Amino acid sequence: MHIIINTHIAIMFSKETYMQRREQLRQLVGEGLIVLFGNNEAPNNYPNNAYYPFRQDSSFLYYFGQQRDGLVGIIDIDNNCEVLVGDDIDIEDIVWYGSVDSVSDMAAQVGVAQLAPMKELKVVIDRAKAQGRQIHFLPPYRHDTMIQIMDLLGLHPSQQKEAASLTLIKAVVKMRSTKTAEEIEELERAAVIGYKMHTTAMRITRPGVTEKYVGGQVDGIAHSYGAQVSFATIFSQHGEIMHGNPSMAVLESGRLALCDAGAETVNNYCSDNTRTFPVNGRYTQRQLEIYSIVEECHDLALSIAKPGVKYFDVHMAVCRLMTERLKELGLMKGDTDEAVAAGAHAMFLPHGLGHMMGMDVHDMEGLGQIYVGFDEETRPRLDQFGTNALRMGRRLEEGFVVTDEPGIYFIPALIDDWRASGHCAEFLNFPLLETYKDFGGIRIEDDLLITADGCRFLGKDRIPYHPKDVEAFMQQNN
Repeated sequence: MHIIINTHIAIMFSKETYMQRREQLRQLVGEGLIVLFGNNEAPNNYPNNAYYPFRQDSSFLYYFGQQRDGLVGIIDIDNNCEVLVGDDIDIEDIVWYGSVDSVSDMAAQVGVAQLAPMKELKVVIDRAKAQGRQIHFLPPYRHDTMIQIMDLLGLHPSQQKEAASLTLIKAVVKMRSTKTAEEIEELERAAVIGYKMHTTAMRITRPGVTEKYVGGQVDGIAHSYGAQVSFATIFSQHGEIMHGNPSMAVLESGRLALCDAGAETVNNYCSDNTRTFPVNGRYTQRQLEIYSIVEECHDLALSIAKPGVKYFDVHMAVCRLMTERLKELGLMKGDTDEAVAAGAHAMFLPHGLGHMMGMDVHDMEGLGQIYVGFDEETRPRLDQFGTNALRMGRRLEEGFVVTDEPGIYFIPALIDDWRASGHCAEFLNFPLLETYKDFGGIRIEDDLLITADGCRFLGKDRIPYHPKDVEAFMQQNN
């Protein structure tokens, strides 16, 4: 059975776009056989109840542009040919799900001259193996693809990540990292949906409703204006939990709600924003003191991120500013540079400033974060808490899209752990930290496009984040 999506939605971009992308990939890789696996449908709780909507593999989509499941793209560099592999659907599928384009039609739409049924894939692979040619594939992340690779190449799933082509990985990362004008237009459309999602959350948040209710409404916006959410929506009064999905907890006056949510357009480009706002529409003085630090850190990134600057340096500038401001509140102490070097700030900010974003909300994460967010010049420090969670450190280039998402969190278990061990005790005021254990957490996040001489936020309308704007918006709409 095949997942049938709206057959009246055209492929993302022009045929020439996909032809040019494959040609560039061919030149970057140089030789051998490139095999790009599309996704298959994924059953939820029984075979005919698949996860919906169908989500195509992003790299397959980038080079071959087709949303249907059960497809594989081949780029034969040595013989200068391309093949779209897949089977046409049968009459039973048509009865239940309607007609879709034939594999021949899909190949023509993206400028692929040859096609083959799925049974021919092994023939092509076996021939290439017999000739001693290199077969390039990307690290698989779905188990059905792992089984397919095992059948084709004789590689156990435990060996496939290591056996994946580093040459292909680096070529794909190089191409997908820099967004073209047409991709930026898609990201702007995603930002419009993201605006609707977050302003809806602000409008309906009030004491007495549940986290689940608000989260469900936010998800509905993404599905009604685009393809789906770009990741599982985070909406929680426990902002100190990084991935706090909505629960049945009732929203309480005096507490903060953190909403981290994004959408995918119908062409699978993403948005990713976070806002933290008071359940009753008014920040307390203590909340404002912490919020203003996060706000200042958020805006600092906008002022210094530009081509040639390492995003690691932007992250560290944010960490130093945060440390200075937390010292003013008495939560931190000592020399700022020494505190940051020791990782004391990670008590409050245990993650990186941001990540690449595009067709995946954590763009290309499946290819290996070390290749996406870093290079030989900027390797992450894996032996320090906080720094080991950085996703992006490399020098910025025009056309990159990265998230800017500083936060301050008061995690009771982390406070207890560090206090018991004395970790960074010379930089942290543990007695005062004890009084913040019920605070939660604050994060503000927007998506940055790196321009020729600086950067700008994506989205024509800014989701309110300055405290007075947030309060005014919530008072007006509640």
